[in-house]
Amino acid sequence: MAQKQKNNEQTSNFKLQFAKWFWLLFFIGVAAVVLLFVMISKGWLGYLPPLDELQNPRNKYATELYSSDMQVIGRYYINENRVEVKYADISPNVINALIATEDVRFYEHSGIDFFALFRTAIKLGRAGGGSTLTQQLSKQLYSPHADNKIERAMQKPIEWVIAAKLERLYSKEEIIQMYLNQFDFLYNAVGIKSAAQVYFGTTPDKLNIQQAAMLVGMFKNPALYNPIRRPERTQSRRNVVLSQMEKYGKITEAECDSLKQLPLDVHFHSVDHKEGLAPYLREYLRQVITAKEPKESNYPSWNKQQYAYDKEQWEHNPLYGFCQKNKKADGSTYDIYNDGLRIYTTIDSRMQRYAEEAVNEHMRYLQTQFFKEKRKSKTAPFSSQLKKAEVDDIMNRAMKQTDRYRSLKKKGMSDEEITNIFNTPVEMRVFTYDGMIDTMLSPLDSIRWNKSFLRCGMMSIDPHSGHVKAYVGGPNFAHFQYDMVNLGRRQIGSTVKPFLYTLAMEENMWPCDKTVNQQVTLIDANGREWAPRNSDKNNIGDTVTLEWGLTKSNNWISAYLMSLFTPDALVNLMHSFGITGELPAVVSLCLGPCEVSVAEMVDAYTTFPNKGIRIEPIYVTRIEDNNGNVIASFAPVTHEIISEEASYKMIHMLRNVIDHGTGVRLRYKYGLKMPIGGKTGTTQNNSDGWFMGFTPSLVNGVWVGGEDRGIHFDKMSEGQGASMALPIWALYMQKVMADPTLGYSDTEDFDIPEWFDPEAGCKQ
Repeated sequence: MAQKQKNNEQTSNFKLQFAKWFWLLFFIGVAAVVLLFVMISKGWLGYLPPLDELQNPRNKYATELYSSDMQVIGRYYINENRVEVKYADISPNVINALIATEDVRFYEHSGIDFFALFRTAIKLGRAGGGSTLTQQLSKQLYSPHADNKIERAMQKPIEWVIAAKLERLYSKEEIIQMYLNQFDFLYNAVGIKSAAQVYFGTTPDKLNIQQAAMLVGMFKNPALYNPIRRPERTQSRRNVVLSQMEKYGKITEAECDSLKQLPLDVHFHSVDHKEGLAPYLREYLRQVITAKEPKESNYPSWNKQQYAYDKEQWEHNPLYGFCQKNKKADGSTYDIYNDGLRIYTTIDSRMQRYAEEAVNEHMRYLQTQFFKEKRKSKTAPFSSQLKKAEVDDIMNRAMKQTDRYRSLKKKGMSDEEITNIFNTPVEMRVFTYDGMIDTMLSPLDSIRWNKSFLRCGMMSIDPHSGHVKAYVGGPNFAHFQYDMVNLGRRQIGSTVKPFLYTLAMEENMWPCDKTVNQQVTLIDANGREWAPRNSDKNNIGDTVTLEWGLTKSNNWISAYLMSLFTPDALVNLMHSFGITGELPAVVSLCLGPCEVSVAEMVDAYTTFPNKGIRIEPIYVTRIEDNNGNVIASFAPVTHEIISEEASYKMIHMLRNVIDHGTGVRLRYKYGLKMPIGGKTGTTQNNSDGWFMGFTPSLVNGVWVGGEDRGIHFDKMSEGQGASMALPIWALYMQKVMADPTLGYSDTEDFDIPEWFDPEAGCKQ
């Protein structure tokens, strides 16, 4: 009995001691945990973002470019194609799938779901990790990659503290918005907006249930559930998400069963700066917007003209160097790769598509004709007029301009060794209009192959607003990235003649004024004789009108007009038309040997349909920051160049060029019926083909030629501007006029008053 009592006392003492130590250790543990979280919240242990950063997380967003009809035509980013989307613009299907799968008690907890943590602890982690959406967001925003489990365990309590603070600072909807904008869905699809576009070619608000389920399924492990590389596993994971949605009442059992039978139906759109609408314009704008203040020392001596142009742009063009010239609220400059700007361009996505289609259609045909002409030529793709030594010299210069040559030279190789490498065939992929092909070519032959493709530039502008509607800088941006709209400058040939005739019209001459169609000899500034030739042998010696001279693009009539004025007068007028490059003040300028860009020519021709007022091209109407605040807007810049009466005279004559002259195939071949004024242009040896044309509401310019002036058609029938450039203009306008949503009409006419009579000045 005594022994039993003693045992009971020992048991009682043990329980008392156990309880004492249990509660002591328990309270020590609780105190340690509390102390741990206090130290974390105070920033004494680990990294805790400051309050202002939690209030404004430093998310990096890609800048988006919009067309005038509100289509996204491109983005600027370096590493992450992340674009912010508001909660209201996300499909409820995405929200329902996310909550049902990742955090079903999301609306009930305050950042940490203790019930889920307890459940996870009881089941030893088999029920999931217990992390809430808010914790996952804090991990995405502030936790660096952990190299081991211990390091990851140290991050957990910090994420809990951050999650709790995020819950106090943001609404549930804002947390979901941030979470969906933050996640990386692979393939440069960062955030739900990019993911919707990359995987389904749609927007977040239009994602259906099965699409939303697939994307939410990727949250568990995007590499494991990759719909491109592992479609079957991804479909299985999608079906798990659908089951979760059915389990928690987001969809019915019948819906769940039927949706599980559907394939993934992914419409993958890879993200590439070289693809999509208007790539040449996007690259041009990127360079303009990020330009730095020009320093003369950074320009070679032979390029001082470019320095002068860039300096003028820096001082007077608010878009040029925008990121450098404008500051954010914190005093830093804007970054188009990370600040999530929205750039609203003047491009109409429909018209841009029509322009690119027109270029592709005609350049395909033209390239076929070019290959046919050069098929048996020993100097191909260069003109047969060039000697082999001249071609070899051009190719040698081209070789030395390549990165491969410079790299081999840095390695100390001799010219002979490098030449051998460039003449040794290797496996490579080369461009064709029917797609890339695998072949064996030497590096030198690959240069020759690329040079064999004709280049082009095309721009379309509204002459009254200055808005650029379409912009195509070449035949294929992925392979020919040099922009022939703004960067390239080529001889303009007979498209210069309207400037000369404008000079005459401003001096009170009239389209009906007459002269004799005969060769004219002029004396240049050096006292040398200059007498242009004429390809047209008709009406020699006849008395003709100035209108006839422009309609037939007659060089002798141009020389006659040049004899009435000084070359300086023509140079000054052309500069006022917006041509910034060097213009030689010589008598032969009347035939267009000067080099001008397509953009400047289109700008210049806006003067005619706009009553003598030139309007500078506008590429961007406004720029907004990531919060939708307008931080810059851009208005048209106009210049009064000539009188209204002179513009009416020029419209009359340039319409006659289309109706009866070198542009007449627009009528009989392409069936365009609307009022059109325009001018073809062909330079010496067919090196450049131009067509400048305008309607009452559009001015379009097209240039076509080789990369080098020695690359051209030898036959005039294919090499003239009416054959090379005019068809692109025509195909584009056919598409534009056939689209009623654009609002252009065949019946719209030039705004010329009834009192104007093109023959008034010639009546006696």
